[in-house]
Amino acid sequence: MEIAEIVALRRNGTGERLTAPPARSTPEQWLDDRVLHLRIIVPPDRTTAVRELLTGNDAVTHIVVLPGAAVEPVGDLLFCDVVREGASAIIERLRGLGIERDGSIMLEKVDTTLSAAADRAERRVPGLGVDAVVWEEIEHATAEESELSGAYLTFMIVATVIAGIGVLLDQPILIVGAMVVGPEFGPLAALCVGIVRRRGRLIRRALLALVVGFAVGMLVTVATTWVLDALDLVNKSMLLGPRPLTEFIWQPDALSWVIGFLAGVAGMLSLTSAKAGTLVGVLISVTTVPAAANVAVALAYGVTNEAAGSALQLLINVGAIVTAGVLTLSVQRFAARRH
Repeated sequence: MEIAEIVALRRNGTGERLTAPPARSTPEQWLDDRVLHLRIIVPPDRTTAVRELLTGNDAVTHIVVLPGAAVEPVGDLLFCDVVREGASAIIERLRGLGIERDGSIMLEKVDTTLSAAADRAERRVPGLGVDAVVWEEIEHATAEESELSGAYLTFMIVATVIAGIGVLLDQPILIVGAMVVGPEFGPLAALCVGIVRRRGRLIRRALLALVVGFAVGMLVTVATTWVLDALDLVNKSMLLGPRPLTEFIWQPDALSWVIGFLAGVAGMLSLTSAKAGTLVGVLISVTTVPAAANVAVALAYGVTNEAAGSALQLLINVGAIVTAGVLTLSVQRFAARRH
């Protein structure tokens, strides 16, 4: 069991583990998602330097050193807790010592910490944990979300097909469902992080995932539309008829940019502050997947004007989200440097 788990868990009279300690009359500090746990394997020749780095930093507490405990790679094992506001600076300096190359740096979230020392560390470091950006954590998360995997393509296909059917039926509930299922925000966020952090590899991976994902989703939606039409489940008149509830998808205007921009700001903030509930709201506020689906359905029936309008809606939303995301991350980076 990890050191953080030992601190956070106790046992009741039956021997069962409790997820949190019982209430006490004295004040306790519940630092949800504001303290991170570092597990570091350090080459023996750099242990002293790392120990001095950790003990001399106001953001670090609960330092444990186990000499010679690491077998692969060989080295000393160090544990510590660090408040989010100071995590990126600590990790950057550890990487500067070559610990990432010759040892390892593992970063874990701590659900609950009850510690006066952690409370003092949080007070000493400027800023708020909820506003702090741990860049290594964000880079890792967005890199995973932008992998061109089978699961990613499957989600994109399913979302685009659902949206295509929703367009033909003029059913907003299907459009909303497709927005939630669509995985495209991961690569969009990775693109923003790559631009701000100047990570060429991350930018290329995100662009590849976006281009291939939308292309595959649209091609499958075109084929699905033809199959459904052959089965007499849908027809061209459904596309050409009045669709008051979903016609906004292929009729972009100035508000399309405004909504996309605001969604990009909210999306980046939800990502950096780990507010998953807010991110769900972001996903159902922009029409990236529905616009791609409408392009596919319109192309399947040869309605080029509607396909062009939907393509423009897609480009507007993607451009607005990326612009907002880059600006939001840049502001957060500037604020962190000032602190």
